[in-house]
Amino acid sequence: MTQEKEIRHQDSICTNESQLKHKWYHNLKYLLVGILFGIVFVKAEIISWFRIQEMFRLQSFHMYGVIGSAVLTGMISVFIIKKFNIKTIYGEKISIVPKKFNKGQIYGGLIFGFGWAITGACPGPIFAQIGTGAFAVVITLLSAIFGTWVYGYFREKLPH
Repeated sequence: MTQEKEIRHQDSICTNESQLKHKWYHNLKYLLVGILFGIVFVKAEIISWFRIQEMFRLQSFHMYGVIGSAVLTGMISVFIIKKFNIKTIYGEKISIVPKKFNKGQIYGGLIFGFGWAITGACPGPIFAQIGTGAFAVVITLLSAIFGTWVYGYFREKLPH
C-alpha cells in the first residue's frame, strides 16, 4: 500500500463515504436509531458510572459481557460482509481497509481507557447520560471535543 493511500484511510473522510445526496429528512432515521440506542444504553445500565467503575475494578462481569457481545457481533458482521460481498442498502460497495498495528494504538487506547475510567463515559453513552439529566457530563462532552481538536492539531507529529 502506498504511503498516500495509507494516510487516505486515516483521513476524516470515510473510505466508504456515500456519493448519494439525500434530502435533510433522510437523516431523521439516524436520529431515531440514536434515540433507541440511547434507551438501550440506559436500560442496560451501561451508562451508569457505578457499572463502569465495577468494570475497571474487576468487580462485575456486566460490562465485559456487553462489550464482548458487541465485539462478537462486529466480528460476525464483518465476516458476513466480506464473505458475501454485502453492499449498502443503496447498492454501494463496502470497503474494509486492513489496518496495520502501530504503537500509537497502544497510547491512544490507554488515554481513552484512563478517560473512560475517570469520567465514567465513552463517546456514545455521553449523549445518553446527558439525556438522563446528568448535565455534569456536558464537561466530559466538551473535554472529548477538545481532545479531538488537540489530536487533529498534533496529528502529523503523532505516531501512525
